[in-house]
Amino acid sequence: MSLPGQFSDPRVITLFGLLAVSTVVWLSLGLRARARDRRDPAHTPLERIWHPQESIPLTPAEEHAFGQVVSRLSPGSAGRLR
Repeated sequence: MSLPGQFSDPRVITLFGLLAVSTVVWLSLGLRARARDRRDPAHTPLERIWHPQESIPLTPAEEHAFGQVVSRLSPGSAGRLR
């Protein structure tokens, strides 16, 4: 059985074949990763990410500047940023 028109070109058949193979590989690797994550809960993401600056104490001037930035970013009375 031959394919009609432009689908009989070997380059098109090769392209579709590579697309099919890569899709199958991508799906199988994704399913294996999901199954591994279900079995091994140690790879689950942390609830909170530690940032290196947390261990460095801020000066009072830095704390004041940070507080001013946060107060500008907090929602105003209408729920919009100031």
